[in-house]
Amino acid sequence: MSTTDIRPIAEAWSAPPTLKDHLDDGRRARAFAPREDLAVLPGGERDPMGILDRQDSTRVPELVPLRTERMAASAFAFYRGTAALMAADLARSPSSGLAVGSCGDAHVSNFGLFASPQRTLVFDLNDFDEAAWAPWEWDVKRLVTSIVIAGQSTSRDETVVRDAALSAVRTYARALGSGAKRSPLKRYYDRFDADAAAAAIDPESGDALRQAIKDAEKRTAVRAVRKLTTVEASGRLVFVEQPPTMTHVDPRIEELIGRALLEYQQSANIDIRVLLQKYHLSDMARRVVGVGSVGTRCYLVALADGDGNALLLQAKEAGQSVLIEYGGAEQPEAVARFIDRNGEGGRVVGMQRILQAVSDPFLGYLSGPPPEGGPDRSFYVRQFHDKKGGFDMDTLEDPAFRWYADACATTLARAHGQSPNASVVAGYVGGGRVAGEAILEWSYAYADLSRADWELFRRHRGVDAG
Repeated sequence: MSTTDIRPIAEAWSAPPTLKDHLDDGRRARAFAPREDLAVLPGGERDPMGILDRQDSTRVPELVPLRTERMAASAFAFYRGTAALMAADLARSPSSGLAVGSCGDAHVSNFGLFASPQRTLVFDLNDFDEAAWAPWEWDVKRLVTSIVIAGQSTSRDETVVRDAALSAVRTYARALGSGAKRSPLKRYYDRFDADAAAAAIDPESGDALRQAIKDAEKRTAVRAVRKLTTVEASGRLVFVEQPPTMTHVDPRIEELIGRALLEYQQSANIDIRVLLQKYHLSDMARRVVGVGSVGTRCYLVALADGDGNALLLQAKEAGQSVLIEYGGAEQPEAVARFIDRNGEGGRVVGMQRILQAVSDPFLGYLSGPPPEGGPDRSFYVRQFHDKKGGFDMDTLEDPAFRWYADACATTLARAHGQSPNASVVAGYVGGGRVAGEAILEWSYAYADLSRADWELFRRHRGVDAG
């Protein structure tokens, strides 16, 4: 509840602000932070390579070359791995000052399909490593810039790219405004069912969505077990090494993670704690994931029962959000206290539960000292490969490309709509015309800056320009 006043209810009561009050507050905020100013990307000195080098200094050293290789592959791959750079540049840009619970890395490849606890496929945000409270437009700019870079990287007509990017902002504005008119409880229960969407959209987009659904349905935990593990003569389920992306870990790390998993169980819901009692720890291995996450510590944990049934969990290192570390986003006092108590893994899990319509029931977090000593490392835990699916931007036809951009924008609006400040933001954004043009201008300018950073990165890391 929004108050801690312990006086008798009748004595403490005052009428809560109405939707009109919130919308009016948002409109008044335009006087202090004009929407047109959201177009401004300041010049001045930057140190993009210094930020990336600093990030890599805390990662597994032998995996840094792989991170470099993946980020150097294309302008879009580089953009995916540079949330920290963008956070620093967003912090230099004029801001609305209206903070919401933010994903922190809302580019187009961080949306996708996954299985709900009811085993239906839903479409939602699926990466929360950088999630924190930040100005609403930071996520929108991250999304729109990714649409621009992805569109340019796939050699689409500039009109198609521009229309998709501008439509995304206006779709976000409409969805946020529409959500503000509904009760908070109805907004909370909103979710995007993949099968229902496939039946309701245009044929080209429907084909793309149905193919993504088909692929996601194949990516089950059973399939992951079959591909990644084998059974030894003793009957123990073990991971098959695939260096450098899958390797077994030092016994000291095994012991530390094994002990820390007990802490994870205490952070999980009680039904999951009971379920986990039916499984025994069988093996663990280090796994390389993603583009931006390469080099962070990520482990797969194999659990098995006595009848050959397996469960794979992923424990992924959680560092400080780039929105806070590089963007300087100030967190509400309650959020800061939560992070102090539960670590960065707790932050990721907490923000995921806020921003997603439905979340993995196995979510939890843990922390523990690294084998080399020093401060504790924080991790979050989730189920591995539970019908995860995505969309290949290279293969989407133009109508599907625009549909996908709008789908991501609608989903982001639903996530932001969970924040207490969402209706104020809706008043500030309005119909999206002014904000849309401003954010589009910023995003095109940032796409050019990111491409220049990519070329600098290739030279800085000694990658052959050919």
